[in-house]
Amino acid sequence: MGTPTGRAVVAAATLGTGMTLLDTTVVNVALRTIGRDLGATLSELQWITNGYLLSLASLILFGGWLGDRFGRRRVFVFGTVAFAAASLLCGLAPTPVVLIVARILQGLGAALLTPGSLAMMQGAFRPADRPRAIGAWSGLAAIAAAVGPFVGGILVDYASWRWIFLINLPIAAITIWIAVRWVPESQDRAHCGRVDIAGPVLASLALAGITYGLIQWSDPLAPPALVVGIAASIAFVVAESRHPDPMLPLGLFASRTFSSANVMTLLVYAALGAVTFFVVLQLQTVSGYTALAAGVALLPLTICMVFLASRGGALGARIGPRIPMTLGPIVMGAGTMLMLAIGDDVDYWRDVLPGVTVFGLGLALMVAPLTATVLAAAPDRNAGVASGVSNAVARIGSLLAVAVLPVAVGLSGVDYADPVAFDAGYRSAMIACAGMLVLGGLVSWFTIRNDVLEAAA
Repeated sequence: MGTPTGRAVVAAATLGTGMTLLDTTVVNVALRTIGRDLGATLSELQWITNGYLLSLASLILFGGWLGDRFGRRRVFVFGTVAFAAASLLCGLAPTPVVLIVARILQGLGAALLTPGSLAMMQGAFRPADRPRAIGAWSGLAAIAAAVGPFVGGILVDYASWRWIFLINLPIAAITIWIAVRWVPESQDRAHCGRVDIAGPVLASLALAGITYGLIQWSDPLAPPALVVGIAASIAFVVAESRHPDPMLPLGLFASRTFSSANVMTLLVYAALGAVTFFVVLQLQTVSGYTALAAGVALLPLTICMVFLASRGGALGARIGPRIPMTLGPIVMGAGTMLMLAIGDDVDYWRDVLPGVTVFGLGLALMVAPLTATVLAAAPDRNAGVASGVSNAVARIGSLLAVAVLPVAVGLSGVDYADPVAFDAGYRSAMIACAGMLVLGGLVSWFTIRNDVLEAAA
């Protein structure tokens, strides 16, 4: 961890992942300006966001498999180049349609580099240092998500919305330079025989169909998309069980630890995505905050991640992951319940800060041990696929929660602009999120082996 190579691996992984996180948050700030400048409809603005997320979620498992087979650094660098090229196209887009296509290509690049960032660390670091390295990566990458609203607001107000995409070009250049110069290559050399073509196609079709069907639930194409996604999921399992060198070795799920950790990932990241979504809107719609002020209100969460995530990883390495993975989500659930105090007569120090801080403390305690456990539960040769599965589950959890939960609590149409309607839906949603978090903690307590990180070492 203290060697120049170790620092380079963490730096490259952090910059690559941070670039994708930054791009997610800055776009939300700029959507209204983009729509006005390009004459986009509301549906087109939705697809500027969802096109990226759909592409990322449906291809991220494929990206992990490519890294294991052809070299994790190589695929990471290729994904970074693709992300930068798509960012350039986004920055130059003359119409909403071109911008949507460019965002889909950005998602492809992110799907290649995101699992590669974790897999590079798994392949480069000795087992004893992996939890601490992953903790450092988690904390540093959180900075990118935090500065997104600030960077986006400044660029949109004082330059042009196009710079929220063009700013990725120098970041990508630095990332590629560090990766090529200092990061060692690693891959699974056990791959042999014919390439698994059906696996990536069916996995992408399954994830895209299910995700599209649930996000665009009111669209006439949603039911057929769900049917196609479910059918593709079944076909994927059958195809992978029969292929001699599958993209996703189904034997990974024979590990109770691997399967349970991914169930916990689904629950926790679904709650995380929904909480951040609802709190930001609650602060703006009900409490009267500006967009920038709402983003600043969540800053304590990021501070906790920056300063404490690596300590959470070190704690998990020392005492085992079971307790941090149990207490972390439960603490997050307590913070979620505290955020029920956010309403129309809000005082930041009394109603917002305590809940956000407690939530951030739980997240910092949990995230690095969870990631380290998922990777440790899989053989090193499958690090890319294991990382791809974990990232796909996390993204899908957030996507589905944000798509389904508003409807489940009775919000629709323009209710996001109605303080009375949104306030009622917000309270039901936060209670549901707290329940998911507590359930995630219980899953960890009853299923996670405390010696999984020691066994990996």
